[in-house]
Amino acid sequence: MTGTPIAALSFEEALSALEDIVRRLEGGQIKLDEAVDAYTRGVALKRHCQAKLEEARTRVEKIVLAADGSVGVEPAGLD
Repeated sequence: MTGTPIAALSFEEALSALEDIVRRLEGGQIKLDEAVDAYTRGVALKRHCQAKLEEARTRVEKIVLAADGSVGVEPAGLD
């Protein structure tokens, strides 16, 4: 999946690619230049995963304003 644009990856694909990078880096058997490239892609994959999780969270929650002016969060009622 190295050549796949990160924006095109699903959460699961990005997480799997990130886990693979972590395994390779922890193994310590890759060259420095490859490690730097892998780390850079890993950071981008992490950000992508975080964004996907945030999108999912906002789809299932909505912000509500109570009568007393306080703000809360409740499920969005996805029917």
